[in-house]
Amino acid sequence: MSFKYAVALAAVARTASAAIASTFTPPAPAPTSTSSFYVGNSNGTIVNTPDVPGRVFDRFIQIWLENTDFAQAAGQAVFKNLSSQGITLSSYYGVTHPSEPNYIAASGGDFWGLSEDNLVNVPANVSTIVDLLDLAGVSWSSYQENMPSDGYLGFNFTNPDGYTYYVRKHNPLVIYDSVGLNSTRAARIRNFNDFAVDVDNNTLSQWIFVTPNLRNDAHDTTVEYATEWLSYWLMPLLQDPNFNTPKTLILLTFDENENYNINNQVYSLLLGGVIPQNLWNTTDDTFYTHYSTLTTVENNWNLGNLGRQDTNKTVSNVFAFVANATSYKNNDLTTNNLPLLNLTSTIPGPLNPEYYIPWLAPNTNGTGGGSGPTFVASGVNMSMTSANAPPPVNLTANSSSGSSPTTTTGAGVSVGVSVQGVLGAVAVAVAAAALLV
Repeated sequence: MSFKYAVALAAVARTASAAIASTFTPPAPAPTSTSSFYVGNSNGTIVNTPDVPGRVFDRFIQIWLENTDFAQAAGQAVFKNLSSQGITLSSYYGVTHPSEPNYIAASGGDFWGLSEDNLVNVPANVSTIVDLLDLAGVSWSSYQENMPSDGYLGFNFTNPDGYTYYVRKHNPLVIYDSVGLNSTRAARIRNFNDFAVDVDNNTLSQWIFVTPNLRNDAHDTTVEYATEWLSYWLMPLLQDPNFNTPKTLILLTFDENENYNINNQVYSLLLGGVIPQNLWNTTDDTFYTHYSTLTTVENNWNLGNLGRQDTNKTVSNVFAFVANATSYKNNDLTTNNLPLLNLTSTIPGPLNPEYYIPWLAPNTNGTGGGSGPTFVASGVNMSMTSANAPPPVNLTANSSSGSSPTTTTGAGVSVGVSVQGVLGAVAVAVAAAALLV
């Protein structure tokens, strides 16, 4: 039995109800110090392949915060301070609600119709940004605060103080079986004690995803609390050459906004040593989404693509600062006539039991941010495409009536699918390439 079934019962767990401190307390003297609060011991310095020079930047770091409307974040003094050192992306959007689908979208190019924060696993023949990076020899890693061990597969983890700080739904790469169930790759999903060691030893990877814990990312607290964490963690790291090199690009963003009734605009900043001073304290109103993180990386290292929303030109503009340097042509969308990205529950996909469709082959006819071909993992059923996909099926209704619809797996084998199977990620699919437009 695989671990994902063993931990299925944990899917009903919720964060602990311990009282939340009103102000942030630093867990260590500095972000480059280890701490018993982080729980997991460091496994030593990460080992990377030699750096691959990018066309604009050599390191890309994403730091994700939670559930805050644009205006609320923009009014914070810490963000105003940070914006004076970078570019404010005034038309950057999450792609749906709630949290988890946004995270998996930024790693795999789609959220497969998911509209809950469930325990799900995306099967190993669904590709991610890791496949593209590995193919090009670009090193990568992820750092998850309060994750107890590298590559941890559990649904959440509760600290000795009784509070659940770490949740799997904010750890995008582990949700993909091609990473989480691959021991070599899973070891690159590391904790914050590892981060401290890796910074001190100047061994950070070239592509990095950072998730603070549930308090520090504003999920269980407030954006004011999160800015206190940023003052402790990010502000000094911006002055650390082991973290922020002259060729480092940093994206500070939020997964989604708080108000589901308005489009999903989230406050986002581009920071780092690669941003020239003439672009400090400027605003870029180009329309971006979380898919832009994929195409920007593809463009910078001239990678292939995933054949998902990274090839949907409406929602995947490359950051203009990079596109201008590489002569990449973005669309002309800015703040008007944008697609609705606050939609949830009604997007067809294999992780949506009310609008279930089987998983589809990547779109190999599209282009991403780079000039390379679409990456197709082994075992993908290339005959199942958006052109011949069956209409969405309501598995919830079928389950209530006692029926069990048949679908086709990536290997082309017909199997019965139940609602429980979908929610447990027994059958997982890839949504069509242009569902959001």
